[in-house]
Amino acid sequence: MGIKVCVAGVTGWTGQCVAKAILDSSDLELATAVARKAAGQDIGEALGIAKLGRGVSADVNDALAQGADVFVDYTSAASVRQNVMAALEKGVNVVIGSSGLTAADFDEIEKLSIKNGVGVISCGNFSVTAALAKRFALMAAEHLPQWEIVDYASSTKPDVPSGTTQELAEELEKVRKNKLGVPLDQLHGPKEARGAQIANTPVHSLRLPSYVISFETIFGQPHERLTIRHDAGAGAEPYVAGTLLAIRKVIACKGLIRGLDNLLFS
Repeated sequence: MGIKVCVAGVTGWTGQCVAKAILDSSDLELATAVARKAAGQDIGEALGIAKLGRGVSADVNDALAQGADVFVDYTSAASVRQNVMAALEKGVNVVIGSSGLTAADFDEIEKLSIKNGVGVISCGNFSVTAALAKRFALMAAEHLPQWEIVDYASSTKPDVPSGTTQELAEELEKVRKNKLGVPLDQLHGPKEARGAQIANTPVHSLRLPSYVISFETIFGQPHERLTIRHDAGAGAEPYVAGTLLAIRKVIACKGLIRGLDNLLFS
């Protein structure tokens, strides 16, 4: 018997790709699924494949009651926190692919996961190339004292900044304190023009048509710049391999791990 997985957001852009990959794997089992619009349908029917004999639940608690070793959340910023806490309360390991959680949320998640003896792996971006872009930026910050982040996404993405850039900014602060050219309290004009200050890093979120998800970390030195950029295409396939890796690894974890790069380089 493989690892029993519950996927929330199973009919979503990334969730359906992850669910199909789980079905194709030999060591994972798609035991339950959550999607409000497809509630009551067979999971296979909701995914556009052959029926599996298991239904889609409208409620996370109902789905988890059917049994799961790992809960995977690919829902939305509005529901991810509630979903994750429900899974942890039931002693289920969690993989978080949704954005919208704050640093305070992660503190609570970490405390509850440790209390209940389960693991949580949260990645702002499950793409392997995005994880490498993050790791390269952290390496650059060891040598370069000043940087800013630009966060690109579709005009319809409601949460800012993206989970990818929030995670990156918070990790950069652990490397060194960002050196701002002019302190915020000395600026003339609206301070918002300098971006959101996430862990002392200015993050500028652009939301425009034609973007999917992209981010760049820009390091500045006198007379030179270094830009480390990642661009995602229109498909969700790049996020599948990283998610499956997290599902397999979270079983052995206790507490919170943030960032796919921490799995790749552990």
